[in-house]
Amino acid sequence: MLMSGSGRAARVHYLAGTFRMLSDGDHVVCAVTGERIPLLELRYWSVERQEAYASPEASLKAEAGAAR
Repeated sequence: MLMSGSGRAARVHYLAGTFRMLSDGDHVVCAVTGERIPLLELRYWSVERQEAYASPEASLKAEAGAAR
């Protein structure tokens, strides 16, 4: 269940088009902004870098930084 571990950050393994819970929690932290992202709202991540992003803009910013 996604909502177990209320208030704790989840450990997640990001896959293409989905993710797998490694430990209970109800959110992950955006790698760019530090913002908490509820798992039910998680839409953007990098499989390669295993990072979550709060928005498409944050994802693009991370991608631009990785290209350097």
